[in-house]
Amino acid sequence: MFKDRIYNFNPGPATLPLPVLEEAQKEFLNFAGSGMSILEISHRAKAYDEVHQKAKADVKELMGLGDDYEVLFCQGGASQQFAMIPMNFATKEKPGNYVLSGSFATKAYQEAEILGVGEVAASSKDVNFKHIPTQDELKINPNAAYLHLCYNNTIYGTEFHYIPETNGVPLFADMSSDMLSRPIDFKKFDFIYAGVQKNLGPAGVVLVVAKKSLVEKSPKSLPTMLRYETFFKKDSLYNTPPAFCIYMVGKVAAWIKDNGGLAAMEKRNREKAKILYDAIDSSGGFYKGHADKDSRSLMNVTFRLPSEDLEKKFVAEALEEGLSGVKGHRSVGGMRASIYNAMPIEGAEKLASFMAEFKKKN
Repeated sequence: MFKDRIYNFNPGPATLPLPVLEEAQKEFLNFAGSGMSILEISHRAKAYDEVHQKAKADVKELMGLGDDYEVLFCQGGASQQFAMIPMNFATKEKPGNYVLSGSFATKAYQEAEILGVGEVAASSKDVNFKHIPTQDELKINPNAAYLHLCYNNTIYGTEFHYIPETNGVPLFADMSSDMLSRPIDFKKFDFIYAGVQKNLGPAGVVLVVAKKSLVEKSPKSLPTMLRYETFFKKDSLYNTPPAFCIYMVGKVAAWIKDNGGLAAMEKRNREKAKILYDAIDSSGGFYKGHADKDSRSLMNVTFRLPSEDLEKKFVAEALEEGLSGVKGHRSVGGMRASIYNAMPIEGAEKLASFMAEFKKKN
């Protein structure tokens, strides 16, 4: 472990690969021999264009996608995508369908609802979002503009472990908190987006990977910066992009490639998750997981302790041991350990060891 670095289990902004941070540090004052920082360089400069294009190419390569897909760099966070998606694609005649599997999935639906173009295809709200709705639970309108999923639910610690069959309805997914964490058949998705601050970089940019046929045209009634067509036609350079964030996304994508790609990420992520879920399951009920076992996330491990006083004590003592960001979201309570790609296995091992010792003492 690098001196003075702690294990950062925050859900986002979240931990980044140490080699990426060190590489960015080395280049920070003089990027590509320009005599300027990446923070200062023009987004029209050749040196920046190389960063921009390589980041796009590496993301598509990792996802196994071809020329029928386009990579866009948008702003406004995933929260702005919640509104842009129904504005660009849904109508009263062809509404967006939504699977409500957690807080952000619900927020996405609420934006479509404001516009009068949203329908609920399935929901697990009645059980406090403990599980992912199954294929049999999905009631998809055959005339829907799309089916929208939140693939990993950061707050509740649940994750889709299957790709829904939509019978021809385009499949849209918010993958903010599990993007590029494991190999899946991305070709089955028509539109994927991710706020990068959980698994791919710093806050400030949204990665959109979508079929070109979807983003090459947008309703002319929309303001310029709310049209996907604008980002597509101008290569995400209509206005000044968040260049540093895109630069960091490119470095993280390259780091994933250099470390074995998505198959290697999945292997590491499953090992980390197993360490923590085993610590919960073997605790004799002292620790209780929030998510049903068949819906457990590989990215966010959520659990409770016997009392709120013990939970406060757990958070304080964990921080003393160099384990930061384990406090759960207020809507669930308890603990949440976010173990994204950049979290080393040693971090999960140290947290599991702390959990065992804390249980013994309390």
